[in-house]
Amino acid sequence: MHLFLIIALLVIVSALYSYVNARWLKLPGTIGIMSLAIIGSLITIVIDKVDPNSAKYLTILAKNINFSTTVLNIMLGFLLFASAFNLNTKRLKKEMWPVFVLSTIGVIISSAIFGTLLYYVIGLLDIKIPYIYCLLFGALVSPTDPVAVGAIITRSKLPTNLSTIISGESLFNDGIGLVLFITLLEITQSGVNNIDFGKAVILFVQEVFGGIALGAVTGLLAHRLMKSINDFQTIVLVSFGLVMLDSLVATYLHLSIPLAVVTAGLFAGGRSINVDDKDHSHQALEKFWTLIDELLNTMLFVMIGLQMVNFPFLQHYWLSGMVGIVLILAARWASIMLPLTFLRRSLNVNYGSINILTWAGLRGGISIALALSLPASDYRHFILSGTYFIVIFSIIVQGLTLNRVINATYKNQPESTGS
Repeated sequence: MHLFLIIALLVIVSALYSYVNARWLKLPGTIGIMSLAIIGSLITIVIDKVDPNSAKYLTILAKNINFSTTVLNIMLGFLLFASAFNLNTKRLKKEMWPVFVLSTIGVIISSAIFGTLLYYVIGLLDIKIPYIYCLLFGALVSPTDPVAVGAIITRSKLPTNLSTIISGESLFNDGIGLVLFITLLEITQSGVNNIDFGKAVILFVQEVFGGIALGAVTGLLAHRLMKSINDFQTIVLVSFGLVMLDSLVATYLHLSIPLAVVTAGLFAGGRSINVDDKDHSHQALEKFWTLIDELLNTMLFVMIGLQMVNFPFLQHYWLSGMVGIVLILAARWASIMLPLTFLRRSLNVNYGSINILTWAGLRGGISIALALSLPASDYRHFILSGTYFIVIFSIIVQGLTLNRVINATYKNQPESTGS
């Protein structure tokens, strides 16, 4: 299928769903578009069985988009950079310790608990999957989605410190989760007995800290370049070039692309690039990246919905999908509770925040992209289907009720404006 036709159909479908949601449904953007895309996919599947020609173009669109490659290699860098560039770095510094703990230790704990619980629960259901594949499943569904949760919490009574923790955690845990996923995937392919754990640790450190170092250096350089000029077109090109440069260099040097672009976004956007008081380049650049974020976000969730056309096996995994939803919520709760219990004095989070942090753990396109990137095996359909159920539940059910949970928790408290 011609590349332009794919892009044109994707943009047209995204515009249609976005209009219908804005005009009639009036749901939060990510939730409304995702819901419409799922409904559209279900209708496409039904029509395709009755009259294949009637649903020809939507079916072709869904089957010709390489979702995993598109999300991980193209869209992810821009989405994460946009979120990081617009994040308030002063607030992030105040909450850096809980953000660090939840995005690193929390992801590892969540992956381990989910994988362990899944292994024993599905064993009771007489489903046999090796333990390492259960851990791999946990690694790809543990990272939370910064795109999905960001648009939802802005209209709630969530205190500023919790809002910053949720946003910051979701930015950094993508990189950690991706590195953990790659490490476990290598173990599944090489075998536990053949893996060099010393080498695996070195690669993990290289991916994480190398990505952060790359983003810090290029982000500071880009900030100086943008601050030295007042030509907005050039400033935009420098910011675009920054994302692409980090993505290319990180790929070539085997560093974490998510951590590189997030760090670059924080360093590039953490301080104003305005030349003088009359210059509003920084504010304009923030609005530009907000627009890019929203456009890519819309297309991403349309693509997630369209993927249902490619999953005819979903109907065979309802039970395991429901089990996965329950277990990921339990793992998410435990991954917050355990660090909070042992590090309560260091973390600026109280026990009353655990339920909110748990319910705010929305999963999105990254989890599905990682699941789709799995090589062929006897367990791929199980993991892919379970991931899809978890993502749909988190975005639609958790997304629709998150503000209610937050507002119910803080209904007797004034809306917070500081940490």
